Amino acid sequence: MKKISLAVLGLYIGILAAFSQDPNGDSGVYKSRALKIDEVNFVSSYYHQEGNHSAVTGGIGTEKLTDYANSIELKMSHYDFKNRKRSIGIEAGIDYYTSASSDNINPKNLSSASSRDIRVYPSVSYGIENEKKGTLVGFNASYSHEFDYTSIGVGVSFNKSSRNRNREFGVKANAYFDQVSIIQPIEFAPVGANSGASRGDDHVYPTSPRNSFNLGFSLSQVVNKKFQLAFLMDLAYQKGFLSLPFHRVYFSNGKEGMDVLPDTRFKIPLALRANYFIGDKIIVRAYYRYYQDSWGLKAHTANIETPIKITPFVSISPFYRFYMQSAIDYFAPYKQNDANSIYHTSDYDLSKFSSNFFGMGIRFSPPKGVLGIEYLNMLELRFGHYTRSNDLQSNIVSVNLRFK
Repeated sequence: MKKISLAVLGLYIGILAAFSQDPNGDSGVYKSRALKIDEVNFVSSYYHQEGNHSAVTGGIGTEKLTDYANSIELKMSHYDFKNRKRSIGIEAGIDYYTSASSDNINPKNLSSASSRDIRVYPSVSYGIENEKKGTLVGFNASYSHEFDYTSIGVGVSFNKSSRNRNREFGVKANAYFDQVSIIQPIEFAPVGANSGASRGDDHVYPTSPRNSFNLGFSLSQVVNKKFQLAFLMDLAYQKGFLSLPFHRVYFSNGKEGMDVLPDTRFKIPLALRANYFIGDKIIVRAYYRYYQDSWGLKAHTANIETPIKITPFVSISPFYRFYMQSAIDYFAPYKQNDANSIYHTSDYDLSKFSSNFFGMGIRFSPPKGVLGIEYLNMLELRFGHYTRSNDLQSNIVSVNLRFK
């Protein structure tokens, strides 16, 4: 039920997967078939936001939210009898958040379950890589649960590298099957329901499905030793209950209602990523994405990050991201929606705005391990500050520990 700016978290925390290659290119060389641990990653972050356009209260009111997130990822691999590399990834995450805006679902109950919650999200992945043929087939499954939302995801992927490994084509398909609990503002709640899902409320809330289907394509090319390019396209289709029932709408005629949005949404993002190596110590990572969907939203994203090696074992990574979007066709501010409209919302995440996100990361990877701990081979700290033109602001700090 939390209202975190997903653009911030999505940009900030990413996991990159890479698979090693046989430098000899000889499939006849014996490789151990015993399952081994390649690495373990632990990520912990603290996120806090402030704003004054809560959708729970119709586009006005506090958006204050705090989130503590922790995840651990285990990567393992072994070679089968055909010398194919089989990789297994297991990840488990847990978030704890407090949300002042969600508490306003029922303003008379200011200690409801809506004001704080725990989200758990385990996932598993499995990959089969044929290093000789340059192919990789992957499978994944995920689960996410919090008080009013449950999601089950499955996916498959395929990557093919050229003979010289300078070009790679990838395709992936994912499906997410979600159930949304219909928790309404107190004034619209069924008789006997303590809306706001207060602790101790034994009312069983009805649920509604929300399914998402994604199909992505990627093409990466090593232009030369210093320059790499990647083209990305992701098609997404959503169907089901895409509104949030606890979001209020105040109409221009003085009446009050709830969010109502179409039950389908089609999204088309196109992106270009470029990496350029300036000598041995500086990398310029640039990214641009154009987005358009069937609700009328159009958006542009431009991001640049420049890792700089200070010493062989210490690097810093300043980054900056600019984003701008148009409003969807159904958005209007507080008391400006037409009461006769079929679809309407005052959720400022769907309004017209621009944003800036900037910060710095610092990474330590000494050869003898961080703090002399042999298997702790990397420590990374990151901080980011986010501002939005409609008054939302947030800060996030994270720490990443990698054991190998």
